[in-house]
Amino acid sequence: MRPFLSYKFLLGILSLLILIFFLIPGDKEEENMEEEQRAVFVSYIELSKYIKGKEKAEAMNNIDDMLDNMKEYGFNMVLLQVRSFSDAIYPSDIYPSSKTVVAKEGDPLPFDVLEYFVEAAHKRKLELHAWINPYRIRLKDKSEITEENPAFLWLGTNLVKETEKGIFYNPAEEEVEELILKGIKEILDNYEVDGIHFDDYFYPDDKIDEQNYEEAKRKDSTLTLQKFRLGVTTKFIRNTYRLVKKEGKNLLFGISPEGNIENNYSQNYIDTRLFASKKGYVDYLMPQIYFGFENETKPFINTVREWNDLITEESVMFLPALAFYKTGEFDQYAKSGQEEWLLSSDIIMREVLTSRELSHYRGFAIFRYDSLFQENLSETSFQEKENLKKIL
Repeated sequence: MRPFLSYKFLLGILSLLILIFFLIPGDKEEENMEEEQRAVFVSYIELSKYIKGKEKAEAMNNIDDMLDNMKEYGFNMVLLQVRSFSDAIYPSDIYPSSKTVVAKEGDPLPFDVLEYFVEAAHKRKLELHAWINPYRIRLKDKSEITEENPAFLWLGTNLVKETEKGIFYNPAEEEVEELILKGIKEILDNYEVDGIHFDDYFYPDDKIDEQNYEEAKRKDSTLTLQKFRLGVTTKFIRNTYRLVKKEGKNLLFGISPEGNIENNYSQNYIDTRLFASKKGYVDYLMPQIYFGFENETKPFINTVREWNDLITEESVMFLPALAFYKTGEFDQYAKSGQEEWLLSSDIIMREVLTSRELSHYRGFAIFRYDSLFQENLSETSFQEKENLKKIL
């Protein structure tokens, strides 16, 4: 009997060791999880829902609930949209109050929304990064621009352009860059934010800087439109980085470019290859990899690896942004993979696990808060949320 018992005992120990081996993360995953940034985008849509039209006490309570939800779930970084339409959710000497938190642009703020968010986030040991749309003034609604808005004085000039997509500042104008940098400095001077964040709204229209390009071509006839625009945005990104670091060496600056790398060169005109390979432009890249594994054109696993391999500057962190808003939805641009988000409820979890194996991965971001935490989630979204929780 004793040899048999010894055999069973040894077999049990062996089985336990095998189980432990598979449960313990690999070296790369363990390394990446140690300082993993787990971010959530809080957009103007959430601000309008939880703050606009609410009494001060109720609005503050809503902010507390949002931050509690993020903290309890395991997130540690908030990307708060502080300027979405050439405006501000805080008292500003440059921009009017935002219609995302007040009834009409320029109306008195119920309280300093940014200040409350920063203090409440830090109390919970959450980072708070100020998310800015640099050039966007209005979307297709083209609602009235008030006199308090800096864009008002530039209407009808080359500095502000009306397009089919909305109204935007002209990126190629020096005065526009100066205005945006001045607005960023105002935030950094007055609030203890942990960083500045831009999304992918850079070049919104093909003709917005036509006059500027023609002037530049007269000096250099070989200058292509792509090279001209990449030069404009590269200078802007570099100057923003320098400003942020001047205000605080530990402050972070990052951008969320489009997930399709080539589109950043042919549509948005952002030199992501340069930013990924040289110091002095961004601290992190947070590309919007809003694709499933079965997306026929840009499958997630290929795209996330492509972005990771793009990064050769060791100081640049890779934090893919993931599309929780697609859970339970039909993905019309995925071709043969259009029903993936309808039929699967573990996509985001698998995307995080896949990303953790990559060399430059330092975290991920979820777009956006309400997609994850709103009441009455669909059954698929709820299961997706529960599956994600298992790995946080």
